[in-house]
Amino acid sequence: MDQDFLDILQQHTAGNPMNSSIRWTYLKPREIVSELLKKGYSVSRNIVRYLLKKHEYVKRKAQKNITMGGHPDRNAQFENITQLKQDYLDAGNPVISMDTKKKELLGTFYRNGSLYTQAAIQTNDHDFPSSATGSVIPHGFYDLKRNTGYITLGASHDTSEFACDSLFQWWVNEGIIHYPKAKSLLILCDGRGSNSSRHYIFKEDLQKTANALG
Repeated sequence: MDQDFLDILQQHTAGNPMNSSIRWTYLKPREIVSELLKKGYSVSRNIVRYLLKKHEYVKRKAQKNITMGGHPDRNAQFENITQLKQDYLDAGNPVISMDTKKKELLGTFYRNGSLYTQAAIQTNDHDFPSSATGSVIPHGFYDLKRNTGYITLGASHDTSEFACDSLFQWWVNEGIIHYPKAKSLLILCDGRGSNSSRHYIFKEDLQKTANALG
C-alpha cells in the first residue's frame, strides 16, 4: 500500500525546484482515500494521515519569514519602541496597539462555521459587493498591560477621523477607568491606511483628540 500511496501522490505533487527533497501535495485526505479505493484499498482518513506523516508530508501554514529588504536603523527603531513601552508601563501610563481589521460586507452572505437549526440556512450563491446592504469596519485596540482588547465597529469608511473617534471611545469607556492617573498615552500603529504617518490628516485628527482628552 505504501508504494501505491506514493504513486498517487506522485501524480498530484509539486516541488521546490531549488530543493528536490521538499514536496507538497494539493490532495486532501478524503481524496487520497478515494484514489486508494480505486486501487482496491478500503482505508479511513486516519490511515491516510498516518501515511502522510510517515512519508514526511506534514500540514503547515505559510510563514512570512523572507526579508524583502531592511532599513539601516531598523534595529535601533525597535529598541527605541521597546524602551518607550517599558518607560510607559513603569510610569503607569497606558500602552495600546491599534489597527483596523478586515472589513465585512453586510447582507445574506455565506459565513464560515455552523450552528444547530431546524431549517436550512440560505445565502446568496455569490458574495458580490454590489449585493451588500453595507459594510462593517472593526477597529481594534489592544491594551498591553492588561492584556485585553477593545473593538469599535464603524459603518462608514476607514478614515483618520474614524480611527481617532475610536481612540476617544476607548479612552472614555476603558482607558480613564483603568488609568485614572495617566498623564500620557503611547499608541503603537503600523503607519498605513487611516493612521498613515505620511499624511497630515491623521496627525491633525490625533491632535484634536489629544486636545479633547487633555
